Amino acid sequence: MTHPAATANATPAGQAGNPAADVPDWGFKGRLRRWLLARLPATDNWQLGQRNIYILPTKAGVIFAGTLVVMLLASINYQLNLGYALTFLLTGAALVSMHLTHGNLRRLTLHLRPVAACFAGQPAQLDVVISNPGHDRFGLLLLFEDRTAFGKASAWCDVSAGAQSKLMLSFVPPHRGWHAVPALVLATVFPLGLFRAWTVWRPATPVLAWPRPEEPAPALPASAAQPDDERDAHRGPGSEIDGVRPWRRGDTMRQVVWKKVARSGELVSRETAGSATRELWLDWTDAGGADVEQRLSRLSAWIVRADREGIDTGLRLPAQTLALGQGDAHRRAALDALAKF
Repeated sequence: MTHPAATANATPAGQAGNPAADVPDWGFKGRLRRWLLARLPATDNWQLGQRNIYILPTKAGVIFAGTLVVMLLASINYQLNLGYALTFLLTGAALVSMHLTHGNLRRLTLHLRPVAACFAGQPAQLDVVISNPGHDRFGLLLLFEDRTAFGKASAWCDVSAGAQSKLMLSFVPPHRGWHAVPALVLATVFPLGLFRAWTVWRPATPVLAWPRPEEPAPALPASAAQPDDERDAHRGPGSEIDGVRPWRRGDTMRQVVWKKVARSGELVSRETAGSATRELWLDWTDAGGADVEQRLSRLSAWIVRADREGIDTGLRLPAQTLALGQGDAHRRAALDALAKF
């Protein structure tokens, strides 16, 4: 069985415990990125301030600075008073722009909502909420820190004063198990594009990836239906409460025993000849397969199919047994057990 705290040094499924495990080693650049990410605390709430906002000139800002130098040299050489005035005026505008760019991020708070589990090979959705306690913020860009490994997807937003805004990104876990959420970057070049301010954020909560269901989905193992013969034998003529069972998803309104519901407050359904409960035990030994991953993939496909068909399903693994049940919570519990195996 695996757990985020116990997988720090495993590969490849153990990347959740290592702050830079998702970063490939690309010589000096890779080592530098690992060192920088390792210095960041892992947290799902990231408040921006002087210590975690970085700012540098953009390419346009460097060109603008070179133009100012040329204008200053020309003004000195030709003694142009208007040239001095224009040069210093544009320099002041650039300095104000730098202050505004930095202030466009300062005091913002980033929060990552719980990330739902997904199947390996399918996108895991990241919902990031940006809270703004101050003035209006414009041109905020959220993207992955390592765009080579996780894609060039990005999301833009503006945040009004005292409001919140939600940005969404997704990445694809390649295999089952726990995965660290990739480091994220929130950046801005507002207002003039001369400076780029950014922060690097390393969320703490890992993402659980379920085994990818086998395709095409194999047929379910043999399942046994509980006969209604004994219940029918004890059911009197016109009886409405003999042969009842707890309500299950998929039952029609006609099957609900409303008199019993009115007396006890318990939602129950009437058993009919065609509504026998199907019970299916999914056993590790029945899955077959050439290796562990193939068995888990087949069990995953069976769980999804049994849930779709409304079958009470139990799961037997070498070190764990999940009782019979159905519904979304039971399906997730079974898939979680397979993912952590």
